[in-house]
Amino acid sequence: MRIAVFSTKPYDREYLTLANADHGHELVFFEARLTEATVPLAEGCSAVCVFVNDELNEQVLTGLAEQGVCLVALRSAGFNHVDLYAAERLGIAVVRVPAYSPHAVAEHSVGLMLSLNRKIHRAHARVREGNFALDGLLGFDMRGKTVGIVGTGKIGEAVAQILAGFGCRLLVYDPYPNPRLAELGASSVPLDELFSNSDIITLHCPLTPDTHHLVDAEAVSQMKRGVMLINTSRGALIDTEAVVEALKSGQVGHLGLDVYEEEADLFFEDLSGTVIQDDVFARLLTLPNVIVTGHQGFFTDNALRNIADTTLGNVTAFEENGGCENAVVIEHLKNVVRLES
Repeated sequence: MRIAVFSTKPYDREYLTLANADHGHELVFFEARLTEATVPLAEGCSAVCVFVNDELNEQVLTGLAEQGVCLVALRSAGFNHVDLYAAERLGIAVVRVPAYSPHAVAEHSVGLMLSLNRKIHRAHARVREGNFALDGLLGFDMRGKTVGIVGTGKIGEAVAQILAGFGCRLLVYDPYPNPRLAELGASSVPLDELFSNSDIITLHCPLTPDTHHLVDAEAVSQMKRGVMLINTSRGALIDTEAVVEALKSGQVGHLGLDVYEEEADLFFEDLSGTVIQDDVFARLLTLPNVIVTGHQGFFTDNALRNIADTTLGNVTAFEENGGCENAVVIEHLKNVVRLES
């Protein structure tokens, strides 16, 4: 099958090309994101392969269908950027990578917690300048702290396993509880109780209409003063402007982000020679108790191999059987609480 691969970086080309040795598809790589303006690049292709910041709204999908595209292969688990209703109406199948490496994202999440707590980012900058003073670098023991985990799918479970080893008290929220979390000693609680009792809150749920701005001004007001917030799932789970105000007031004491609700024009690009125009994001970067990474939680050798293998395996299954076990269907919108990005 001839596949137009959008949002291609050198590592995408490397891993997809390696995996394609077992499938024999024709891969056409494009650095550009898929948008309404770049739809013509898919001419002559039966499938498109896309990532998290590609646009798959009704207009884009209609343009793809008119060119004969019958398959959208996502290089991700999340599908909030796809208009599934339009895809179904146009006869375009959508397939995804449901689990590439939950441990990669989980370990990155805990890494953000440790870095924020012990001010490792600030200590590193100081030492490079010959400043070995410890003032302002005081942290706390993770052991005994209460961590709230929102979303108990594979990533949330992996985070719980790590933090249980640290001796943390675990509170979890998920409308569809994962019984394995109870075996780790986690307590399943309502969301408002998790917010009000957690020292650290980490988000591992998908972006849906119900979870959009899950952490807003009202939610933050329920939290402990000085709470640490971690988000490695989807940017729009957090109302960034509300959290910035909470950081200024001290209600939020630490913020670790690997995703950002307006990241599409920022992440995965080298903008070091430009002035960032997003004032909210620029403000975040000035705060000493904030760490932002550029959507790199997934970025391990293991995960990239699994993403490439599963993505091309999905295409092969669709080509040979007209369907795929990793297909995304409308019903998934009603039961995606534990699906992870």
